[in-house]
Amino acid sequence: MTQEPVDAIGAVDAVDAITGEWRSERPDLETLPMAVFGRIHRISRLMGDRMEKEYQRYGIGRGEFDVLATLRRAGEPYTLSPRQLSAALMLTTGGMTGRLDKLERAGLLDRAPDPHDRRGLRVSLTGQGLKTVDRAVGAGLALQKAALDGLEPARAQELADLLRVLLAAAAAPDTGR
Repeated sequence: MTQEPVDAIGAVDAVDAITGEWRSERPDLETLPMAVFGRIHRISRLMGDRMEKEYQRYGIGRGEFDVLATLRRAGEPYTLSPRQLSAALMLTTGGMTGRLDKLERAGLLDRAPDPHDRRGLRVSLTGQGLKTVDRAVGAGLALQKAALDGLEPARAQELADLLRVLLAAAAAPDTGR
């Protein structure tokens, strides 16, 4: 009989309990993938909820943060077209319009005609938008760093590297199974 894996403080977590139940009921199943992706899912939800709460301190939600952050990462003059924003965030134009409307009403971005395309628009961060996103990204990174503080820096880097490989494997085209 194998010993249950334990976390950093010596406790079995909920994912161990679930995989243990499956091992008991279906010993023929290899539950390691369930353990890996179950933990990734739980971490993502937990940190996502914490980030959402943190962003609310700045008057924005996660979706609005994503728009502001995409404009910020574009570099000066912090301007993109709505189409570029939609593509970067994998949103429909309708979904993007709602976010842009909310951010414009809050004074965090401006929309103006594109000087190179009469039919196009340009979306730009305002000064307040730049301050807001810079503060929010700093606060979000502090939360993420606090979560990683339980790992030594080399282990955190190893985890990032392993997750990069896993993401590439998961994103690879399905081979028809």
